Amino acid sequence: MSPIFLVGLVVQVVLIIHCIRTGRNSLWIWVLALLSWAGAIAYIAVEIIPSLWQSRATGRALRGVRRALDPEQQLRAYEQAAQRTGDVASRQRYAEELVRQGYAAQAIEIYGQTLTGLYEQDPNLLLGLAQAQFAAGEPTAARATLDRLIAQNPSFKSPEGHLLYARALEGEGDLAKALEEYAAVAGYFAGAEAPLRYALLQAKLGQQDAARQTLKALLEHAQLAPRHYRQAQEPWLTAARRELGAL
Repeated sequence: MSPIFLVGLVVQVVLIIHCIRTGRNSLWIWVLALLSWAGAIAYIAVEIIPSLWQSRATGRALRGVRRALDPEQQLRAYEQAAQRTGDVASRQRYAEELVRQGYAAQAIEIYGQTLTGLYEQDPNLLLGLAQAQFAAGEPTAARATLDRLIAQNPSFKSPEGHLLYARALEGEGDLAKALEEYAAVAGYFAGAEAPLRYALLQAKLGQQDAARQTLKALLEHAQLAPRHYRQAQEPWLTAARRELGAL
């Protein structure tokens, strides 16, 4: 048997198995079995390539490529939508993207324009404003905005907002209060960022033993967590391992 024939046979078998496992039309089995390379090419062109373009992973990869080639494409799209519709949702998306792109000062202006009328005390907008203020290097303003959020919306709960409050206190220099807030949010925060920041402040305050315990608990939890958690939290976990090694 020639190598080409053997390769073709393997391709046929693999594609037939793929057809059966993915529930494709059974007619493809006959096409693949009888037409060899022509059938394989047709199957790949009609069934596999379109599904790849539609998959979530491929979509994420394509979006990543587009962002790398034109980082501000999404920002322009959100800006145009905000200008076109002028509604709260579109302006909020635009402000959030401004923060992600490093234009926090502009985001603060957008939030200021949006926090009016019925939306003057909207908790999600206030949280977004606080995030923009903190990103702009204004921890005192961010903390004040979060205090306003809590006062006007006592039932609103946000782990991200709680963590931001602790970071704002730390940024202001109120380390004792920040430590209390880090301890509270680290107990229920879904990711690794909160316990890592808690440990970093413990170490900063000279509480090395406590910091080691916090980091060990974080890393032990990660070992028992699902793989997708470890993948999503890898930057924080890497920093935690590095910090533990330095203590």
